[in-house]
Amino acid sequence: MACAASTDRQGVPMDSMLNERWTLSPSVALRPEPFGALAYHFGNRKLTFLKRPELVEVVRSLESAPDVRTALEGAGIPDSQHAAYAAALRGLAKTDMIRQLAENEEARA
Repeated sequence: MACAASTDRQGVPMDSMLNERWTLSPSVALRPEPFGALAYHFGNRKLTFLKRPELVEVVRSLESAPDVRTALEGAGIPDSQHAAYAAALRGLAKTDMIRQLAENEEARA
């Protein structure tokens, strides 16, 4: 049985990423598209399709949000979908599209 600290209100396991601060990598540009956006990393030359406008909104708001959960809530993402969005964000992190910020680190200007 999981402890209460490891599940959300619906009993879904929580991802620690939800409580962390992340931002768009300084080497990444987002280009709006009808389906969402293209994310291009100028350093590693990776191109990623963000196929949901809601995900684009979350990625754009990471910079100003105190944590991922706040960015998700601000984009209107229901609690029941937070784990799926955290998984998508982890995929973006693996290719350095987004980066975790240390508590004392500022997002890019």
